[in-house]
Amino acid sequence: MAELARELHAVPESAPDALETVLVAVTAGALDNVAGTDHAGVLLVDATRRTLTTVAPTDDIMVTLDRLQQETGEGPCLAAASETTASDDTVVWVDDIANDPRWPRLSRRIVDETPARSSMSFRLFTHQGTLGALNLFSDTANAFDEDSREIGRVFATHAALAMFRTRQQGEFRSALASRDTIGQAKGMIMERFGVDAMQAFALLRKLSQDGNAPLAEVARRLVDAGSESAGDQRPGGHATR
Repeated sequence: MAELARELHAVPESAPDALETVLVAVTAGALDNVAGTDHAGVLLVDATRRTLTTVAPTDDIMVTLDRLQQETGEGPCLAAASETTASDDTVVWVDDIANDPRWPRLSRRIVDETPARSSMSFRLFTHQGTLGALNLFSDTANAFDEDSREIGRVFATHAALAMFRTRQQGEFRSALASRDTIGQAKGMIMERFGVDAMQAFALLRKLSQDGNAPLAEVARRLVDAGSESAGDQRPGGHATR
């Protein structure tokens, strides 16, 4: 398991497909190491857009299982990924899908349309909230035991860490980009109007408030306008001011 953890987190964070790579390794690893697992996948939650996306499924049956839950609006994966589920209930366990009374419409469709008969769904969460669920299904009823649950938790933890790290890195890079843009805009104002850094920032903030726009967006517009103006002054260009 330690070797697996090293492999999972050896993926460069700057790689465009870093998260996908890690989640594929998580679901493949769960398939190989969690006793009873025949199908695995990750269900991502986008609370802002209110969308659910299946990621890194090990086969088409897992895709179908997620689709059935989205179509019926119920099921263990949705329950595990839901913010409304009790905070200490991080695993939703189904011993026998055919006879589970919690999601009757879904149970009927799973039995009719797939071979899956039992499941475990692990909520993927961080201190920033729920990110989704790691879902494991078996074609045998009562396939999972306590050992399966504990090993499944390990894979769910690594999936959550990878997702959080990717989100954190994205926000960090965005913050750095915004800081650099604001710095450029301040420099342009200081040069244009002969003011100091504090006065330039105060002007940027006033423009942001007056225009009801984020400070970074106002700064970006100024920088873009300055770049266009500089281009107009090059040989062959035409001054616009």
